[in-house]
Amino acid sequence: MAFLNIAKASTFTLNEGTQALEAVGRRVYKFGFGVSPFAPPAPVREALGSAAGRVEYTAVAGLPQLRENIAAFHQEVDGYAIDAGQVLVAPGTKPLLNNIMRVFQPAEVYLPRPSWISYGPQARLAGHDVVRIPTTFEGRWRLSPEALEQAVARRPSNGRQKLLVLNYPGNPDGLTYSPSELDALSQVLRRHEFWVVADEIYALLDHRGRHCSLASVYPARTLVTTGMSKWCGAGGWRLGALILPPDAPSALFDALVGLASESYSCAPAPIQVAALRAYELDEQLYAFLAAQRRILGAVGAAVHAALHACGVRAHAPQGGFYLLLDFSPFAGALAAQGIIDDRQLCDRLLADAGVALLPGNAFGMPPECYTARLAYVDFDGDAALRDVNQIEANVTDHAAKMLEGIDALGEWLRQLNSSR
Repeated sequence: MAFLNIAKASTFTLNEGTQALEAVGRRVYKFGFGVSPFAPPAPVREALGSAAGRVEYTAVAGLPQLRENIAAFHQEVDGYAIDAGQVLVAPGTKPLLNNIMRVFQPAEVYLPRPSWISYGPQARLAGHDVVRIPTTFEGRWRLSPEALEQAVARRPSNGRQKLLVLNYPGNPDGLTYSPSELDALSQVLRRHEFWVVADEIYALLDHRGRHCSLASVYPARTLVTTGMSKWCGAGGWRLGALILPPDAPSALFDALVGLASESYSCAPAPIQVAALRAYELDEQLYAFLAAQRRILGAVGAAVHAALHACGVRAHAPQGGFYLLLDFSPFAGALAAQGIIDDRQLCDRLLADAGVALLPGNAFGMPPECYTARLAYVDFDGDAALRDVNQIEANVTDHAAKMLEGIDALGEWLRQLNSSR
């Protein structure tokens, strides 16, 4: 008997594994699972509680007023025109991404190395070829126009749609694109008639509040995915949204709604009602966003500095709550200990030092490059929000558990070098 060969996402595997170690008394430094440390604002939580009696199926595309609110909200924060008719609401962005993959038939899906763990499996499940495009530490892990052009040139002309998935601020690297970088990419995208999924789920957590949406420079074929999981701290609530291009073919919208009706039906009604409040444009919400950005910027800087002191290469994060660590300076010492790839590196770090990281291979990186993702979210978000006006001065107190974990990582690396 044969079944579909698909592994559980490595994020969940690692999170469940660290929980099992903690259950038997092991000290684990949890850098593996990227869940927001902040709770949704009180008015949003209250709106959810008041909507507990809403048990109806909504329209597949979402409550009309919610689609209006999301369009107005993102038009305000992203600075380009959006109509409610472009918005599709779903139970999280993951099913939206999955359905986007399925409606483009047939397609070639272009993914930078690194990119989020689920894009590749979703593309393959939809029957697409996956084209991985290399990036470099020196190039800040950014997809360059030249690399994209070269990737296209290497593929045979087969008439398939070209679909690029671009996530920024990025998971796993915490880095973003400047307007000039996006403009340069858009010229290649136009030339080759790419469709693009701009996964902008971390956009509102750009540490300086300066996110530039690809849809503002390449509006004709950019599909923007967003949602409440990161900026609103509501990951488990599962509320995502897709913003289609203004002149997208009606067949594209109809296909996405049709797939939704046959898979998830609609986002849960109580969650949609709570989202109505989350997507209201008011000063309380803007203050919440500004506080998160300030805190994550301070914590990310402190974690980055500690890693640098250990000799681990990483770029300072610009948004979200991740860093992509480069252990290549230790390649010789690692190989001398029989550690030949990033998965073995992460396994040994967890076993020896209790440091839980996700290997770069999960994000499409070559395993021999010794990369790993670190999520800097293991702190008390409520306490940090109360202390936001002094967060830079007190950041080592708030990030104490993570800085202790980086000390453990540094000690492991020192022992590694001394054993050569």
